[in-house]
Amino acid sequence: METLLWQGKQHPFCIVIPVINEGERIKSLLKRMEAEQISSIADIIIIDGGSTDDSLKIEDLKQIGVRGLLLKKGPGKLSAQLRCAYAVALDQGYEGIVTIDGNDKDDPEPIPRFIKALENGIDFVQASRFLPGGVAVNTPKSRHFAIRYIHAPCLRLSSGFKWTDTTQGFRAYSRRMLLDPRISLFRDVFSTYELLAYLSYRAPKLGYACRELPTARRYPIGEIPTKISAIKGNFLVLKVLLQTCMGYYNPLQGKEL
Repeated sequence: METLLWQGKQHPFCIVIPVINEGERIKSLLKRMEAEQISSIADIIIIDGGSTDDSLKIEDLKQIGVRGLLLKKGPGKLSAQLRCAYAVALDQGYEGIVTIDGNDKDDPEPIPRFIKALENGIDFVQASRFLPGGVAVNTPKSRHFAIRYIHAPCLRLSSGFKWTDTTQGFRAYSRRMLLDPRISLFRDVFSTYELLAYLSYRAPKLGYACRELPTARRYPIGEIPTKISAIKGNFLVLKVLLQTCMGYYNPLQGKEL
């Protein structure tokens, strides 16, 4: 990992945005966050997985309120990116972290409510387009079916918490939860898409306070902005889900250990 921009910690909470070649989508998201004045309540940190589209010019990021730009240089995908950013955020002393995808599908307007929930003692806040007040626009039918009838039910059953929207990257975590050795976040087994499912499974089982909040997720018409391929990627997500629900990623379990 390399730190390309760091302007120092200003607030108790930070927003982590994972990106890779998001082009105009990350620019649009940052403009929406600027309109919501998010940088006045939390520090914005981008973790880049290795973009080559010239969408992350440092001077532009500074002008729009971004405090940090990190570059993952090692192997792995989303989970590796998040581990990089979370390591920096925890090292800087942030009390909690909100994560939102950089592909501009999520409305950033609820971010202050995520932070308020953390301030009020919630350890894990999950965005849900399926709660009353939530909005789901143009969700691919196959993905809608998989979330509603496979992914969320499996994690509900295995974790004991009534999750409704378990594949969303729009979340918030408390510092104490992320540092819990019973979670053991900073392991190389979390490389691709394992971390999101694992935390949804592990946090409720350890007694952490979890909550879902209604949010809006809108897919654009035409090209779907996703890094998960139709066959190989979805198979990997399903494999990760089943391993998670069987406790494979728990500390002191699995092939890694």
